[in-house]
Amino acid sequence: MTNIDTNLQEDFQKTVFGKVYLVGAGPGDAGLMTLKGKALLESCDVVLYDALVSDEILAMINPIALKIHAGKRRGHHSLLQEETTRLLIEKAKEYAIVVRLKGGDPFIFGRGGEELADLRSAGIRVEVVPGITSGIAAPAYAGIPLTHRDFSSSVIFVTGHESAGKYRPQINWTAIALAAETIVVYMGLHNLDEIVTKLIAAGLPESMPVALIRQGTRTDQSELIGCLGNIVELVNENHFAPPAIAVIGNIVNFLEL
Repeated sequence: MTNIDTNLQEDFQKTVFGKVYLVGAGPGDAGLMTLKGKALLESCDVVLYDALVSDEILAMINPIALKIHAGKRRGHHSLLQEETTRLLIEKAKEYAIVVRLKGGDPFIFGRGGEELADLRSAGIRVEVVPGITSGIAAPAYAGIPLTHRDFSSSVIFVTGHESAGKYRPQINWTAIALAAETIVVYMGLHNLDEIVTKLIAAGLPESMPVALIRQGTRTDQSELIGCLGNIVELVNENHFAPPAIAVIGNIVNFLEL
């Protein structure tokens, strides 16, 4: 038994309930999984994992652990968010080490904050293990530095897909357009036409470069380069499908150096 196994089992013996670990799996490349996250996967009793977690990372899971697919893709939810949280609470009452394995980082557009709050309200101990978010990793694998002293000194991250009934009716794309030199949009491909229209209306030129990066950090990663004026047309022509990250800004021109 490893040191982490011993420590985690001792933690369980101190309380009636087990402990839930919100673990970021990173964007796909198994080499980007943190050492702490890997150790937890190898030691856990239960894992609830997302759809975007790669097979290579799933292979790290303790072979005798209970594995539950809790993934969410647009229009195809294996479990509702409420069901996922309920399962986490139930399993924490049965097992010592419960891992909620989330693509990217749990707190970057991953609903980790919601799960953390619900688990705490239920009296379940929680620990967050950060992961590398796709908004940073995918551009890096494509050769795009999000900041560079000759191109961009500021970057902003924004979701392109908002949930119904959220705390604010819509993203203020005018404010986003003026807030930073580089804009990274998560989950924005389905709403790309609307996003582009709003950014242009906010004052960004149609010539502003755009890079779309699909399946970031995976072996089949691909990029589509254009500008605000033609990127929607390019997506349609090339049948460019999600999941994808959009990088908007002059930093995309770094690829031409």
